[in-house]
Amino acid sequence: MSVDRATVLKIASLARIEVPEGDLDKLAGELNNILGWVEQLDAVETDGVPPMASVIDVERRPRADEVNDGGIQDKILANATDARDGFFTVPKVIE
Repeated sequence: MSVDRATVLKIASLARIEVPEGDLDKLAGELNNILGWVEQLDAVETDGVPPMASVIDVERRPRADEVNDGGIQDKILANATDARDGFFTVPKVIE
């Protein structure tokens, strides 16, 4: 796929950004370079390669799924400018 000035203008319109007329050719060239790299990556043979979350084959240790409050409410509320009844107090925004 080749990107020309008209395509750059269309992309800029869809992204709702203003591109100066003098930058259209430069951006078209940059987008063509990016698409060239994507085409090179697309050419890599990946059949038989399983999906992975990391380049290192590490097994994650399972942990217990426990809900807790952290037990540090007093420390957190110590930072508040105004705290009442164990909660942050904020000014009323809507009347």
